[in-house]
Amino acid sequence: MRRATPDPNIRITLTGASRPLAGDPALTFLQRLFGAPSDRLALRPLYAAIVAEARDPAWYREGGVPDTVEGRFDMVSALLALVLLRLEAEGDKARRESVLLTELFVDDMDASLRELGTGDLMVGKGIGKLMGALAGRMASFRDSLADAAAFEASVRRNVFRDAPSSDDAVRFVADALRRRHAALSAVPLERLLAGDIG
Repeated sequence: MRRATPDPNIRITLTGASRPLAGDPALTFLQRLFGAPSDRLALRPLYAAIVAEARDPAWYREGGVPDTVEGRFDMVSALLALVLLRLEAEGDKARRESVLLTELFVDDMDASLRELGTGDLMVGKGIGKLMGALAGRMASFRDSLADAAAFEASVRRNVFRDAPSSDDAVRFVADALRRRHAALSAVPLERLLAGDIG
């Protein structure tokens, strides 16, 4: 699959729209109030690379992932789960970066929910559901990556929500995710944190 070049200065939303982070009045106000979250910003290239990979048309064309808000979330969270599992393999060495990367995901999902018209009172509940879905994918992938058939079943459940267009589509996505997992395992931590996902 050909990967798009990520732009770390763009906030990615599930609606397909992109919004610059720099110059956002709300962000500028919060940065003045609390200081710039420089540690989290350092991981923006990594998050942008994950989202760029999730936007690759092959997932939706050859892989048959629904090109919908839900389908895009499923691909972002599946790829993020693989990266978080890679960071988890580093133990305490990458624990802080794992938390910061997850915070970037929460920021992005918050913006996406608001863009989709979710009211302030429901955003927290929506974020809770999305975080639960991410945690579920991590646990399922962690338990199944070593076995091709088990991982295919996990992808069917977590990416296709048990309604794939075909078995070939599930196999395509599962194989591509397993290759991504292997590529991530080979990337040194420093390069990974800088946005190289293999």
